[in-house]
Amino acid sequence: MTKFSVLTLFPQMVRDALCVSIIGRSQKKGIIDVKCYDIRDYSNDKHKRVDDAPYGGGKGMVMMADPIAKCFEDICKNSESKPLFIYMSPVGKKFTQEVVKELSKYKNIAILCGHYEGIDERVLDKFVDERISIGDYVLTGGEIPAMVLIDAVCRMIPGVLSDSECFEKESYYNNLLEHPHYTRPAVWRGMSVPEVLMSGNHGEIEKWRQEHSVIQTLKYRSDLIKE
Repeated sequence: MTKFSVLTLFPQMVRDALCVSIIGRSQKKGIIDVKCYDIRDYSNDKHKRVDDAPYGGGKGMVMMADPIAKCFEDICKNSESKPLFIYMSPVGKKFTQEVVKELSKYKNIAILCGHYEGIDERVLDKFVDERISIGDYVLTGGEIPAMVLIDAVCRMIPGVLSDSECFEKESYYNNLLEHPHYTRPAVWRGMSVPEVLMSGNHGEIEKWRQEHSVIQTLKYRSDLIKE
């Protein structure tokens, strides 16, 4: 079983999104386990406060180190091994399919979701192993990036998908976009399905798919070809 622990101010948001579809079914089967930890539960403040004004002044608030540290230490205490601790942050390394492949090798991952202006750097320096960004933009919090990471990594875990081919031939797996897809009817609003796909010749079909995978990549993401 692969375990994911999410440190967040909005645990219900993460639970609701990951309890359905493929990820939800995989949890019920015991292939993966996703637990959410409310950082506010680890605050010593009677109002469950987890943020304070930044030293040096400026707008916004900063999440305090202590509640996060206590939350992560609690997770470690109840784990057989120390989890890989990831902080979802716009300053982190780019989240790519190669990163997904690497993360899928871990059996125990903890993910920290930030808010406000950021998090006290000291707790990040002390505990965090990886900083990961899902893109060059800013969101209101780390919950959506954390769910993106969990969804992408889970699809690589044996048993989550019915067949490894489900992900091995998808976009980005080999640094190429996936080929176009078609289904019934054969002609729709005057547009026909490529004849080769209806030929029954599996060798020619595979050749067409490989060629059009390259064409799609050149057309929509030529930067991937350069990489």
